[in-house]
Amino acid sequence: MTRIRLATHDTFQSLSVRNFRLFFGGQLISQIGNWLTLVAQTLLVLKLTDSGYALGGLAAAQFGPVLLFGAFAGLVADRSDKRRLLIIVQTLAMLQSFCLAALAFTGHPPLLAIYAVALFGGVATAFDNPARRSFVVEMVPEESINNAVSLNSALMTGARVFGPALAGLLVTTVGFGWAFLLDAISYLAVIAALYRMNPAELRQAPVTPKGKGQVREGLRYARSVPELWVPLLMMAIIGTLAYNFQTVLPLFTTRDLHGTDVTFTWLMSVVSVGSLLGALATARRKTINVRIVSRNAAIFGAAMALLAFTPNQPSAFAVGFLVGLGSITFMTAATAITQLAADPSMRGRILALQAIVFLGSTPVGGPIVGAISETFGARYAIALGALATMAASGFGYFTIRRSRTAVPTHDAAPIPFQADVPGELALLGQVITPKAS
Repeated sequence: MTRIRLATHDTFQSLSVRNFRLFFGGQLISQIGNWLTLVAQTLLVLKLTDSGYALGGLAAAQFGPVLLFGAFAGLVADRSDKRRLLIIVQTLAMLQSFCLAALAFTGHPPLLAIYAVALFGGVATAFDNPARRSFVVEMVPEESINNAVSLNSALMTGARVFGPALAGLLVTTVGFGWAFLLDAISYLAVIAALYRMNPAELRQAPVTPKGKGQVREGLRYARSVPELWVPLLMMAIIGTLAYNFQTVLPLFTTRDLHGTDVTFTWLMSVVSVGSLLGALATARRKTINVRIVSRNAAIFGAAMALLAFTPNQPSAFAVGFLVGLGSITFMTAATAITQLAADPSMRGRILALQAIVFLGSTPVGGPIVGAISETFGARYAIALGALATMAASGFGYFTIRRSRTAVPTHDAAPIPFQADVPGELALLGQVITPKAS
């Protein structure tokens, strides 16, 4: 029992911080609601069009603003009080869900109107992502950063377990409009939680003063630190061709597996269960390096390859669990090393850059994956994602290995999570002790 208590304490240590508890509780409710909108929006477009091209267009509308405004949004996060910025952004996101509900209640909304509202939500996502993810670091002590990042990932994936299943239930019983309306109401929880926080207990990073060339400065900084640019390039490849579940899985379940909309929502929930367990498992990890990120990418790629060859729904559900496990272990590792290796004054811009290469790659990858699914079948799109992920894994492993060979002291040991040393130490090839969503 003592061992179990200690393990539980290690896994959930960040929840001992009141501000983080408020954040966690509010986000849990809001993220479940967010998945109602994501899934219902996908199913609504599929119902209206039955087209992979249309689903790819929806993905482009949802995440295109991240590609366009992500770098500027990261700079805004570095210049702002992140709690106040999040209150504004979450309020705008709530308005988007109310607009979707109004459209859905009309019975047969125009596709372009759905795209327009999705585009508005994408702007909110662009500013929310770097602010929310860098805000996690400010709520907990330095020694609890990895735990908070992992629990935040667990929160997101835990919401994804219940959100898609609830969305499927609502869509098939009361209709799309109620799913969007419940999501809009759920934003009140996170807004209230942000208002109730004690700003004095936050560990705020220095606010970046206004100046010229600060976005380019963030790009140069990321390129100068191997522990930043290697995972970022890996994430760009994987984000473009593998993390397009909202586009490929509806087509895979309804066409290749001969299922229904409910089959899609259940598969998403199974994937999310794997993600949740993977996030909780990584919450206790104390070290990280690029080799670990590369290994996790290889696991994710192997699971995607298995999914591409599953012959029926039961086997797809079993492999879907592994896909979720592999996807979150890669994402958590890539996010953790990005947050820990970045200098605090650059963290917002670096996390925004991560959001650009991950979420912002969706407007590129979504239409590609949608077109492949429409032309050849969803299995081919999944297989392409598997190949891209394995290639990114090999790139990360061999690139950092060459770097270590060129500079013998570099990456000699994993990055410990306990301390926070400026990321510039990586420039000297030393061991450093220094997003996701």
